[in-house]
Amino acid sequence: MSANSFWEFPHTSQRMPVLAANVVSTTQPLAAQAGLRMLLAGGNAVDAALAAAITLTVVEPVMNGLGGDAFALIWDQGKLHGLNASGRAPQAWTPEHFAGLEAMPQMGWDTVTVPGQIAGWAELSQRFGKLPFATLFEPAIAYAAEGFAVTPIIARQWASQAPLLKDQPGFASTFFPDNSTPKAGQVWRCAAQARTLERIASSLGRDFYEGELADKIAAFAASTGGALTAADLASHRCEWVEPLSMPYRGEYTLHEIPPNGQGIAALMALGMLDSFEPPRPDQPLDLFHLPIEAVKLAFADLHEYVGEPANMGKLTEQLLDRSYLNERAKLIDPAIARTPSAGMPSQGGTVYLTAADSSGMMVSFIQSNYQGFGSGVVVPETGIAMHNRGRGFSLKPGHRNQVGPGKRPMHTIIPAFITRQGQPFASFGVMGGNMQAQGHVQMMQQLIDLGRNPQAAVDALRFRVEAGPRVMLEAHAPADLAAALQAYGHKVELQSPNSLDFGAAQLILRQDNGIYIGASDPRRDGQAVGF
Repeated sequence: MSANSFWEFPHTSQRMPVLAANVVSTTQPLAAQAGLRMLLAGGNAVDAALAAAITLTVVEPVMNGLGGDAFALIWDQGKLHGLNASGRAPQAWTPEHFAGLEAMPQMGWDTVTVPGQIAGWAELSQRFGKLPFATLFEPAIAYAAEGFAVTPIIARQWASQAPLLKDQPGFASTFFPDNSTPKAGQVWRCAAQARTLERIASSLGRDFYEGELADKIAAFAASTGGALTAADLASHRCEWVEPLSMPYRGEYTLHEIPPNGQGIAALMALGMLDSFEPPRPDQPLDLFHLPIEAVKLAFADLHEYVGEPANMGKLTEQLLDRSYLNERAKLIDPAIARTPSAGMPSQGGTVYLTAADSSGMMVSFIQSNYQGFGSGVVVPETGIAMHNRGRGFSLKPGHRNQVGPGKRPMHTIIPAFITRQGQPFASFGVMGGNMQAQGHVQMMQQLIDLGRNPQAAVDALRFRVEAGPRVMLEAHAPADLAAALQAYGHKVELQSPNSLDFGAAQLILRQDNGIYIGASDPRRDGQAVGF
């Protein structure tokens, strides 16, 4: 693609990207600015990412909170590092604990695993950060104590979630007082959250796992039917991991966090698509049918085989074996939608952000309470909303992802990173449950196959694969595209204009001259800022 066509903006949104030597891109403007403040104070990309992430727990509570999990990819000094900051199941979570259930609960204490996110903040800061840990909390503490104006998108999500969670322990008194939620433009404060953030900041995060906050969490669980104990919290440790990768179109490579995350599904689908010719810009169907079929096959394997890494043995490398993926690709008919099944290898609420600085450091970071506020459980007088990540477990006996004491569930949240001939090319993520892996595939096609600039790639029409032949398209999808997919056998559903089912992407691309191009998604309140 020529330099001129790279700078074309072919979609309805005409939002422009940010070009700068230092960039932060997040889902909420106040969080983006918090990250930028750290860069201006002499911090690096990790400091900026953490300040943005911490601020997001305050200003976007409908998508994340203090009781969630996190993952990160960090490019620094010529190497990509991976951090798994997801937590494990309480020791009381034996299969017998869930006897009589066909599936994991959707909300409440029996969905709450140990939150790993705060320990992840501390790990990242201690290993890569330049600024004092407490400094990173200053914007978030100020917004929690003094208040911030709620945006229309966040107000809408708050109003839709609160009535469903109002009866969960502690939720109403913190996030649904007087049976009401904040309206767009209204100022929201949470003094308890400010105090909690201060304790986390001053203790380098340990108070959440071994101090006063941990005691409050464990005591509340004990008094309201939760299985989470002080011992479960104290035993939590993050894990530094070696990222997985998949070459694509010769010179590019997509990198993902290994299981227990779903990033392996993006790599599998991409490996299958590499067997086909690149999509043609003048043939929109090329960007839909083939990747839809590849994603379906990858998801079939994901849900059959992926879970706690210790239970997977050599399956990870076997699922990514090129000969296996070539055989899976042969199951894709270029003109017919098929119902996938798992192969035989040889034996939805999240926030994503990315930051990059002039030294060359780039951070791809994601954190989540899983579904909006999460479990609905909120520890009184702390502002800590506990996630419902335990929903990711299976109750199927013998399944690699079967619930069990101390196990980590299969995770949906995944950061992504692209290298080109071994050098950093782009840091990005796409939020939203199982949208994330398939969103990564679609972003790769936009960036690599079509050569789009970051903002054009973020703005492009997206699909979302669901169970069976069901394929969701955004409301503005052309009628002829929907009809063509229907003719191939896909069950197409157009979603409402305000749907968040297609996630929201943030992206930073590094040019050869060292200047970054930062893009944010108009589907949420995203903003990219830089200097």
